[in-house]
Amino acid sequence: MTVRFLRRSVAPTAIALLTLAGALTVTQPAQAAANRIRLGNAGDVDRADWSGPAFTMNGDGAVVPSSMTRAINDIRSNSGSLDVVVLAGSAPVSGSATPECDIVMTLPGVNSCTSWTLTATSDGNDSQVNADIRNAEFVYFAGGDQCRYSAWKGTALEASVESVVAKGGGSGGGSAGHHLNSSIVYNACQGSVTSSEALADPYDPYITFTTGMFTWPNYANVVNDSHFVTRDRMGRTMAFVARALKDDLTTGGAAWGVGVEEGGGSLFIDRNGLATQYGKDAYVVLGDHTPERAVAGKPLTFSNYKIWRLGPGTTFDFKSRPTCGYYRRSVTNGVADTNLYSGTPETNCGTQGGPAALNESEPNDSRSTANDATTLASSATLTGSMKSSSDRDYYKITLTSGQTATAQCAIPSAYDADLYLLDSAGSTLKRSVNAGADADESLAFTRTASGAGTYYLDVEAYSGSGTTSYACNLTRN
Repeated sequence: MTVRFLRRSVAPTAIALLTLAGALTVTQPAQAAANRIRLGNAGDVDRADWSGPAFTMNGDGAVVPSSMTRAINDIRSNSGSLDVVVLAGSAPVSGSATPECDIVMTLPGVNSCTSWTLTATSDGNDSQVNADIRNAEFVYFAGGDQCRYSAWKGTALEASVESVVAKGGGSGGGSAGHHLNSSIVYNACQGSVTSSEALADPYDPYITFTTGMFTWPNYANVVNDSHFVTRDRMGRTMAFVARALKDDLTTGGAAWGVGVEEGGGSLFIDRNGLATQYGKDAYVVLGDHTPERAVAGKPLTFSNYKIWRLGPGTTFDFKSRPTCGYYRRSVTNGVADTNLYSGTPETNCGTQGGPAALNESEPNDSRSTANDATTLASSATLTGSMKSSSDRDYYKITLTSGQTATAQCAIPSAYDADLYLLDSAGSTLKRSVNAGADADESLAFTRTASGAGTYYLDVEAYSGSGTTSYACNLTRN
């Protein structure tokens, strides 16, 4: 038997960041069962509109800076700042009292991060908890016990989190928090099940679900799983998918499992349902027919699961879910095929699942040495740094007639950088030259000429330098 209660993850980087320069810390118990710690500014941001929703689905409890930065930038459109709330069911077992907020407060565009420890179901109706959530733009569920989290279904907290997403904010979580952000929640209220147990009996009493809590845009009919490869959870996700189909927990005759690996794995999902994988692998598991056998007390038989392996930088479209790019695996009489975590895709999807990230490679200080971004997915991230006060980073892109390129760059506080779009001859077509270090840059350009054309994005140092990375979100549509 595996005990269900999981320790709240504390990342080593979070422990090291116990003191944040310029951060205001306010500790304020709302009631005996709930504890509130706020880092950053005491007042919330007041802004009329936001550009999300955005979601982060992490394989373990720690915040992943790269995907969290992407979510923050998408929600605030690389302008201004926002407020984050972290919800946890227990205090960390060691280190900082606010490991998630310690990381969040180091990221650009964060006004405050408020950490709540809620130990009772009734805490979901706490007025201060819900005020903080509704005033925030991102809610992060920490690692812990998803049974305790799922008990918040029907409390005011559920509606408050939904209001954040509805206004264009975001939600996410790691480990137990990752589980909670799918429409079918494996709640582990009776205990944690292993793959071998789940395949031997898909109705094992340890397999219990909560439904009808959060169903995020473009993410319906999904059951999440975490610590995926390290703890060999593909088999139990297959059983979850079979149960979801057999018990009519999904619509359209299909159920989807999403498993994210620990150690920095994070699946970011944008407002259009396009997911980008960060850090470590993730897997999407589709069951699109009735199980051959899924009954209590009997081993599972289910043929031809379709599985997508998402490496770092690859994408998956949850809005228009692909019909290509998968490999197949089956379960027969409770025994799964070998090589569950790798396989040769039966068909090629082109840009679906293609690269969605590019880190600069020097030398790239001219058009002739530009890094090639022409093969990136339609929504991608360019990263690099201004290594000297005269550094230039060039990225080559192509646009077809009527296609618009939009670049939004988050610039760190170590330097001031400007953004230019050049034509094939090097003439400047668009520029963004906001003054000051930590000043973000953005531009958009639509090709009106016929056919396709070559262009260059130029991220150029104006003053200062450093090794801290900028991140430019590049879209072409």
